[in-house]
Amino acid sequence: MVSNISYIQCIKANAMNEIYNIERPSKEEQKVALESYGSLAPLLDQIHSDYLEIEIEENSQRIKIPLKALQLLAKILKETSQGRPVSIVPIATEITTQAAAEMIGCSRPHLVKLLENGEINFTKIGRHRRIKYQDILDYKRKMKAEQRQLLIEIMKADEEAGIYDS
Repeated sequence: MVSNISYIQCIKANAMNEIYNIERPSKEEQKVALESYGSLAPLLDQIHSDYLEIEIEENSQRIKIPLKALQLLAKILKETSQGRPVSIVPIATEITTQAAAEMIGCSRPHLVKLLENGEINFTKIGRHRRIKYQDILDYKRKMKAEQRQLLIEIMKADEEAGIYDS
């Protein structure tokens, strides 16, 4: 029997591998994903149950799945059809400072400064800092919103100065 601690460590290791081992879909995968998405997306609007049964044609196996899982599959198919690599990482996954820095597009030392200044939550395990994946996503959203607001302010200032014609 696997202990809870080693099971959690295994999940975290698998999640980290998912972050680093993302491959672009092949042209054939894109084509199949586009066809599948085209068939699935319109059907999702017609489903009124939280759980549904689907059949795997190859072996006639029927399985019950949550509607939210099928909606996630549709999103995956859409991204795949557009040639974008997809990775599923549990939101509660903790990542390294290097992985977090790569996600937000900065250096690891800069990220450490953000952590130490309290701009992003983290935990420390020995000497190592770990950041929840969700906290990095939240920080990215916050930065995008601030950038958008600054651009709007710059555009307004340019309009007022007569530099920018609307």
